[in-house]
Amino acid sequence: MSLTVSMSYLKDQEFEFTNNSNNSLIVDMYDENLKKNHSPMELLLSALTSCAAVEIVSMIKKRRRDFKDLKAITTGFRAKNPPRFFKSINIEYQICSSDLTNEEAQRFISLSIEKYCSVGATLRNDTIINHTFKIIRNQ
Repeated sequence: MSLTVSMSYLKDQEFEFTNNSNNSLIVDMYDENLKKNHSPMELLLSALTSCAAVEIVSMIKKRRRDFKDLKAITTGFRAKNPPRFFKSINIEYQICSSDLTNEEAQRFISLSIEKYCSVGATLRNDTIINHTFKIIRNQ
């Protein structure tokens, strides 16, 4: 199975992405005072957090635990020098439930991030990134 997104240039630090369902998203790399959209690294944090969240909710409901809401705060700590990758990522999930135990929450979150979330698996594995290019001239 493959996923495809297409990208279009908008400005020097701003791009639009469209998926196969024709949903679009604008990404920018502006300084914080000019920022209007998520940066690629913020999207990565959002992708990890939401991917695991889907699994967490599923596990809570499968165990027939009371579930009212789920929120999260995710912080990524980046290397100082380029390529400024994430050295560590902290996610704090806030789960609203009247009967979920601490042990269950810990287990569900760990399983979600480490076993079931494809974004988490991609971040921890040695993913091969291939690339090709095409130069279009005379337009």
